[in-house]
Amino acid sequence: QNGTKKFWDFMRTHDSVSILIFNTSRQCFVVVKQFRPAVYMCEVERHHPEVFRDQDKESFSRLADPLPAAVGVTYELCAGIIDKPDLSLEEIACGEVLEECGYRVPVTELQRITSYRSGVGVTGSRQTLFYAEVTDQMRTGEGGGQPEEGELIEVVEIPLEDSMKFAYDETLPKTMGVIFSFMWFQNNIAPKLPKK
Repeated sequence: QNGTKKFWDFMRTHDSVSILIFNTSRQCFVVVKQFRPAVYMCEVERHHPEVFRDQDKESFSRLADPLPAAVGVTYELCAGIIDKPDLSLEEIACGEVLEECGYRVPVTELQRITSYRSGVGVTGSRQTLFYAEVTDQMRTGEGGGQPEEGELIEVVEIPLEDSMKFAYDETLPKTMGVIFSFMWFQNNIAPKLPKK
């Protein structure tokens, strides 16, 4: 880089899809909440930096006063990795909406918003963002992900009128996808909604 030899660490990961889901029956966004070990470990390091001081240790000592698991829980868009080469991005996205949130969305009802690079410092993978409108009648299951794959997902509804306050509330850990998609909605969908 500019004549200087450099070395980087990176991880090869799958590309992914994410879906902004808006329930028109109740005027709310449908997002998911789940435990993320990496987020938890960042909080452990922030509260107990001594655990990470000796970088050569192969095992961490147990914390006398471990943090509650809740500090590793984040709010996210419904999403999933692209690992089925025989399916389109839209088909994968619809499958994730059904698995994680319990709504059956036809492929033709998805709107592609954009794609972008995520994890650019470590993975550089591409995520494609879709928008789906659902109604209460389209909900055919509870969602929650696939427990056999280790998923433990809570479905959460964010009322439209609270969405921007939610997006900027730093006490609620969330991904940039949530913030960006809520802003996209305000600019592109909200102006077309019937006035109350």
